[in-house]
Amino acid sequence: MHLTYLLPAPMHATALGETEMRRRAALLSDWAGSDTRITVTAVDRGPASVESAYEEYLAIPAMGEALRDAERAGTDATVLGCFGDPGLDGLRELAGRPVVGPAGAAMALACTLGHSFSVVTVSSGVRPLLRRLAWETGVLPALCEVRSVELSVLAINQDHDAAYAALRAECEQALSTTDADTLVLGCMSMGFLGAAEQLTAELGVPVLNPIRAAVHHAQTLHRMGLTPSRRAFPAPPALVADADAELMHHAQNRLEVTG
Repeated sequence: MHLTYLLPAPMHATALGETEMRRRAALLSDWAGSDTRITVTAVDRGPASVESAYEEYLAIPAMGEALRDAERAGTDATVLGCFGDPGLDGLRELAGRPVVGPAGAAMALACTLGHSFSVVTVSSGVRPLLRRLAWETGVLPALCEVRSVELSVLAINQDHDAAYAALRAECEQALSTTDADTLVLGCMSMGFLGAAEQLTAELGVPVLNPIRAAVHHAQTLHRMGLTPSRRAFPAPPALVADADAELMHHAQNRLEVTG
């Protein structure tokens, strides 16, 4: 099986650089297992990180191009590398294979492990976005709250120890101030701290790593032979027209060859 992990930001051109991309690729490979090859792909342009609706919209065109390139190269499914699930509906319209958003995958999974959950994310500015994602996923009634550590994505990647301490503190607050019985890490950089298992053991409740939830969901969809419903995600008319034109071109070439 071949999965693509699609980063919505040009990480290779940021301060994190290729070193962080290689670190993440190694973790993804370990989490996916020996029967799955994962290609980490970063877009070639866009915001340095995605922490607002505006930055999500800026990232989508390059993500669409990268998705189509990945499918032409033979990927079996694509996992979005941002907890905001940027452009998910539009990307599913473009795709011929599964496209998985980590927020939707993790929130849905949380509802199978308990009655209510809270999300711990990076900053207060993304809280409305994550509540909207919970609504779109159909799990908003089970969402107790969205808490934040008030650290940027880049800050989390620069100091893992400080990020873990802040994350642990907010997870404890989430459990003490609400009825949440399950926690979801609301940022992929939090997931790449590799701390979900440790937090689960220390706090005594399931703490979900959205990366692992999304990767395993993508694997399941591929193994079951499932793709996005065309009734829900119809292909864009321009894409259909391009495909029809390509078919006509190939048909004309065959006629010329056989004639």
